[in-house]
Amino acid sequence: MIQILPAVDVLGGNVVRLERGDYDAATIYGTDPAAQLRLWSEQGAELVHVVDLDGARSGNPSFDLWESLGSCGVAFQAGGGLRSVTDAVRAAELGASRVVLGSAAVWEPDVLAELVERLGSDRVVAALDVRDGMAQGAGWLDEGKPVGEVAASVAERGVRWCLVTGIERDGMLSGPNTDVIELVKAAAPELQLIASGGVGSLEDLQDLDRRGYPQVIVGRALYENVFTLTDALTI
Repeated sequence: MIQILPAVDVLGGNVVRLERGDYDAATIYGTDPAAQLRLWSEQGAELVHVVDLDGARSGNPSFDLWESLGSCGVAFQAGGGLRSVTDAVRAAELGASRVVLGSAAVWEPDVLAELVERLGSDRVVAALDVRDGMAQGAGWLDEGKPVGEVAASVAERGVRWCLVTGIERDGMLSGPNTDVIELVKAAAPELQLIASGGVGSLEDLQDLDRRGYPQVIVGRALYENVFTLTDALTI
């Protein structure tokens, strides 16, 4: 059964969702990320996906955010602006169950290799945010590298978990880009894939489950009440 990871994206202290990675197209759904984290946990989530969007854009992660969420007693994976071993380890020390790195996965994969040594392979996630076949970093603002090349590179460095987001589908409820996810699977079949971007129906979740992906991140569909987390957890 596929595991559902509700998303909590934080921008300017608010819980938001972007459309296609566009910071100018943010919808605010709440003003208290810690409360949202607890709510998803109360509704049955075993792990929540949290992104510091300010950190993703600037490269300066908010350790105040990670400390605040770490005190909630809810398991979460932390991403956004974590581009060095020091910063990622600090986020883990503050309470993150996993650390998620995108820019480093693309441009400095040896950082992930060191993190695997420091934290273990279960706590390190390579995030491949893909537009037009290119895995991008730096808040989805750089030119990127071919996604298959990046996937193979991080797998060679001992990474176990890989989050794959089709940027053009993200926040659009139009269905995930499974072609991109399958491309990563073909390039590095040893990776455990976390599907992300575009989930808009329970049928989408059922399709991802049939494809054998162990985890999926769901954002706007939950915030817009397209379906409930309770419904999703029955898939």
